Amino acid sequence: MRAAGVREFGGQVEVFDLPEPRDPGPDEAVVEVAAAGVGNWDDLVRTGEWKVGREAPMALGVEAAGRVITVGSEVLGLRPGDEVLGHPLQLREQGCWAERVVVDAGLVVRKPPSVSWEVAGAFSVPALTAVQVVSDSLGLAEGDTVLVHGAGGTTGGLIVQLAAIRGARVIATAGPSSAARAVGSGAAEVLNYHDSRWPELVRELTGGVGVDAAVNTARGGGPHTVLAVRDGGRMATITGDPPESIRGISVSDVYVRPDAAQLEELCTLLGNGRLRLSVGAALPLADAATALERAMAGANGGPVVLLV
Repeated sequence: MRAAGVREFGGQVEVFDLPEPRDPGPDEAVVEVAAAGVGNWDDLVRTGEWKVGREAPMALGVEAAGRVITVGSEVLGLRPGDEVLGHPLQLREQGCWAERVVVDAGLVVRKPPSVSWEVAGAFSVPALTAVQVVSDSLGLAEGDTVLVHGAGGTTGGLIVQLAAIRGARVIATAGPSSAARAVGSGAAEVLNYHDSRWPELVRELTGGVGVDAAVNTARGGGPHTVLAVRDGGRMATITGDPPESIRGISVSDVYVRPDAAQLEELCTLLGNGRLRLSVGAALPLADAATALERAMAGANGGPVVLLV
């Protein structure tokens, strides 16, 4: 089968042939991939920095959507033909940038019928990251004021949407080209993050107190974000470089993890239109190297996805 990945960690992304997937184990399913998401996290897998359960040579990709081909003997909730999506880590055999993939059947959920393959393929990782920030790390509740620094990106936009759904007042930072998108996601106010005074402006918007909670999605932005948080508030970052805690502010460093229950709830919101995601670029599997470059550059207006 065709796949896109690396022959050795740190190598360039290539398209090559891999053996057909083995038969599924008792708790596994084999999925025919229709679309697979591409994010900057895939470069961490490419370099070997993020261990996902496989050694090179390997297909990359940690999220996908497709149709179930066959299931293991102990799998009760899926059957051949079901349309599913997921973030199936640890990888059981290969990554998701492949024509077929073996997955832990407990880590994939049904795709909403109204959702396109492109959106489904690129949904799992950013959506799970967003809910794990909003719910698990910050515990946002109705009436909270939250800052989302870097709301123009895919994950930042989903964080804004989930925070707004919970009834929080969202103050966002974004570039001029994505400010309207942040407002459409539910931000009450949007500040230009190119203005170095934005942490001070956030405090002005909150009567000089600061926000109850904040999320940093821009690498290197943590030390600025924490300045906008009230004393004893909460902050989360998804960039792997959390700032030091000051003024009693709790700081958490969020790494996405698979969670089928959370993903199922997110898919319900996606299917009924309360969550929205627009794909920025859809490329064929043969262009996987270009897709990763575009995802790393981050100027697509939405996630990058491979059509398999």
